[in-house]
Amino acid sequence: MNRYPLWKYILIGIVLLIGVIYTLPNFYGESPAVQISAAKATAKVTQETLEKVQKALADANLSPNGVFFEQGAQQNTIRVRFDPTQTEEQLEAREVVDRALNADPKDPSYIAALNLTPNTPNWLLALHGQPMYLGLDLRGGVHFLLQVDMRAAITKRAEATASDLRSQFRDKRIRHTGINRVGNDIEISFATEEERARANDLMRNTQPDLVLELPETTAAPYMIRATLSQKAIQNVQNNALKQNISTLHNRINELGVAEPVIAQQGADRIVVQLPGVQDTAKAKDILGRTATLEVRLVDDSPEALAQLAQGNVPFGDEKFTDRDGRPILVKRRVILTGDNLNDAQPGFDSQTQEPTVNLELDNRGARLFQEVTRENVGKRMAILLFEKGKGEVVTAPVIRQEIGGGRVQISGNMTTVEATDTALVLRAGSLAAPMEIVEERLIGPSLGEANIEAGFRSTLYGFVVIAIFMAVYYQVFGVVSAISLICNVMMLCAILSLLQATLTLPGIAAIALTLGMAVDSNVLINERVREELRIGRPPQTAISEGYEHAFATILDSNVTSLIAGLALLIFGSGPVRGFAVVHCIGIGTSIFTSVVVSRGLINLIYGRQKKLTSVHIGQIWRPDPQKAAGK
Repeated sequence: MNRYPLWKYILIGIVLLIGVIYTLPNFYGESPAVQISAAKATAKVTQETLEKVQKALADANLSPNGVFFEQGAQQNTIRVRFDPTQTEEQLEAREVVDRALNADPKDPSYIAALNLTPNTPNWLLALHGQPMYLGLDLRGGVHFLLQVDMRAAITKRAEATASDLRSQFRDKRIRHTGINRVGNDIEISFATEEERARANDLMRNTQPDLVLELPETTAAPYMIRATLSQKAIQNVQNNALKQNISTLHNRINELGVAEPVIAQQGADRIVVQLPGVQDTAKAKDILGRTATLEVRLVDDSPEALAQLAQGNVPFGDEKFTDRDGRPILVKRRVILTGDNLNDAQPGFDSQTQEPTVNLELDNRGARLFQEVTRENVGKRMAILLFEKGKGEVVTAPVIRQEIGGGRVQISGNMTTVEATDTALVLRAGSLAAPMEIVEERLIGPSLGEANIEAGFRSTLYGFVVIAIFMAVYYQVFGVVSAISLICNVMMLCAILSLLQATLTLPGIAAIALTLGMAVDSNVLINERVREELRIGRPPQTAISEGYEHAFATILDSNVTSLIAGLALLIFGSGPVRGFAVVHCIGIGTSIFTSVVVSRGLINLIYGRQKKLTSVHIGQIWRPDPQKAAGK
């Protein structure tokens, strides 16, 4: 009746063992480290970079206790970890690595930043055991709220459209007497009604994002008033936010932040939280950095290459380097800029299945690109990214044929990762709209430590008081309840560590709430067992009936709490969402530990006693003889 089969005990043991293993990394603390990341969007952290770092450290007789290559969604990084007492070695290692990786200190390709890294043993790292990340309120750092200037983004689009119309009218030989931008509207004047009609037909076919209005007039000038459609304005705003967030991800990698939070807030704001960063000036410099894209033709003529071999740069050319560091001559004439690029996404060639980068140009860019590719088939075209006044060639593909329609495919000896990185660089090389810092907060590490200590103490003291009360009031059953509470918190921390979740102060509050709900479940079970004993049930029957009947009540109460947690998760944001994640996970661990783990312990204690006459569950009121007889 009260015996689990062996496989159930083995399963519970395995689950608890996994919980212990993946909770352990949170108790080892952090060690000083040097984090190496790319300082430019075109620089990459690879295995070759790792080998250079290891060789430089060995030559300097520095012995870190770990060198780790970490692959991330946005960028790869290298962490060189030292013992907690080796702070001087950490400073020396940063200088050594900086000299080894950056040939030109004034134009560094890599950032060697001082940081803290988890002091997790290698055997736990081999099992992918990592501690939870700490949020801004627990670790300290910088909080920014950025306002995106949507008016500037719309104005920029209107100016580009006006420029595009001038080129279209010139190509189609449509005469106009002026194209002026009035706010976000474009007013075009014509000397004759026939010219206005021709322009109107052309714009309806080539400018689907414009709403055209032809004011009635009996004399010149004949006007066309063009306004961006509401859908086009919405797309401009959404793309501006998306591109700015992607650009910020690229820039913040320079700071060596372990878990930055970059998220949209409302329709035109972006929240940036940088845990562990105390240098506000450096953070502002990174957030405000500018980058631009340019498309030019490559000069591969024999005469130009001969002069390059002699160390000279031909007139009309500029010398840059490609992603592998090789010199390349590029013509000074700029064909397109990042303003003509609407989107860039990774993909695959439909015929060769090779990784590609698919570009989408605006109307003006599509027309210029078609003209250039028609006239330069067989030549190379370079796509350059300019950052901090220095340009580098991202890619230089060969023009195979004339390319029209505004959709361009870049391919050639690229891996899937390189195609994704190149698309990200092209898409997020510069800000789509200006941003202004409207809120700035600096949270010191001491405040973060105080928050951790306060949260830990409140949870610990609450648990101790609850455990003492349960042990006194419910005796053996109370001790079992306290053990199940420990297992509950342990499993919750293990799951959060496995998910690499970011723990914040609301998350600690959710852990405390999980403890309270788990206590409620244990009280329901214990009181139900008491109730069965009061009405005269044998102890073994009372235990079995108590757990079975209490489970329905526990399930109902936890499901209602889960619904509330899911509502917070779906509709909440920021700290509310973090609270909801921990709360929802805690509900699952509470049900498991309160029902399965505690039942397994009780079965081990009392299940094998065939002639059990009593159980230690506190004072039991004597059963009513009439109720006992009725049963």
